[in-house]
Amino acid sequence: MLATFASSLFDEFGVRRADFGLADVFGVSFAGRIDGPMHNSYLSLDPDSATGKRHVILEGLEDAPRIVNGVFRIDVRPTQPFPSPLTLIPSYPDLPMEDVYPRVARTETRELFLRDLGRSRVVYFPWDIDRTFWDVLAPDHLRLLKNAVAWASNETPPVEVDGPGILDVVPWRQRTSMTVHIVNMTNPMMMKGPLRETIPVGPLTARIRLPEGARPARVKLLTSGKTVAADVRNGVMRVTVPSVDVHEVIAIDL
Repeated sequence: MLATFASSLFDEFGVRRADFGLADVFGVSFAGRIDGPMHNSYLSLDPDSATGKRHVILEGLEDAPRIVNGVFRIDVRPTQPFPSPLTLIPSYPDLPMEDVYPRVARTETRELFLRDLGRSRVVYFPWDIDRTFWDVLAPDHLRLLKNAVAWASNETPPVEVDGPGILDVVPWRQRTSMTVHIVNMTNPMMMKGPLRETIPVGPLTARIRLPEGARPARVKLLTSGKTVAADVRNGVMRVTVPSVDVHEVIAIDL
């Protein structure tokens, strides 16, 4: 499970609850304050105090001692011990220039809560990482979100696609077939309205986990209308998609 900011803090009528509806799942309680909009606030990427190593959720951010914070955050009170891979660097002035420096170098205020319950995992960000990413498209936020989804899922993805561009990938399994939809989102207008042009991407390599014991009888790219060869090893099928304009579908007969 992955949740952010005010998830479950408001009921279906928009009325704020005294505590999160999912407080027992998050492992934190609402401390009574919502901060923001924040300016010049950052997040410190911290190693574990016992091992000296960073949590795997910070993978890909090895060269960053800190990243920019979101715009709004919720003050929360942990109800159990937590690791502290992200901690708050509070806001400080942005003008005049001689005053632009953090007043506090480091705090113990956690800004990411991770719970490993054995058969399930919970990730809770008490700040608006998703809304902020939508607005500013910061790659550090994207990396953190991607890592959080992977850690919470705790399993090999059913489909992985390597190649250029930004893609929306959705697998669909039926009794005797599988399909993988690849939508090309690569465009400067991706989140801002109607596209003025399409920007084809490729080639792409898709790695698709097949049902146990299954072998593909035929693999076809439905948009281009081509039947393609599939390389199956250890239950994983590899397919090359030469190019995607807007939408391609890998159709697999099992």
